Amino acid sequence: MTDTTTPEGLLLPVPDEDGAPFWEYTARGELRVQACTDCGRLRFPPRPCCPHCQSFASAWRPMSGRGRIWSFVLPHPPLLPAYAEQAPYNVVLVELADAPYIRLAGNLVASPDAPLDSVDPAKLRIGTRVQVAFRQLGGFSVPCWLLEKA
Repeated sequence: MTDTTTPEGLLLPVPDEDGAPFWEYTARGELRVQACTDCGRLRFPPRPCCPHCQSFASAWRPMSGRGRIWSFVLPHPPLLPAYAEQAPYNVVLVELADAPYIRLAGNLVASPDAPLDSVDPAKLRIGTRVQVAFRQLGGFSVPCWLLEKA
């Protein structure tokens, strides 16, 4: 194991100074996105300067955690061994309901502690509504996605 993988070989986030607050909020079960406090625009990934007004002033705004699948892929071997064992699995790009131009990558899973291959790939559809959940992975609370309950 290195400091970027779990003992099983799964990849871990590598927070930088700008993104560290994102991971602090996920540890509390909150999905937040960086916002410019001067022009009000949301931005992701986090960065020190607003790309719209060049302000360095920012805050972290809570999101509802609701979204829809904007795109998805089913990775195929060759994969890292820890991922090959779970193939086929999905990687989804989720467009946030409260910020449609912000998209987060993750996995659609049956429950936060379910394996990556817990959702049948045949059930994936662009536009499917999802809700964020958080799975524990090597000391991080990593966002994952569940089918939104009606």
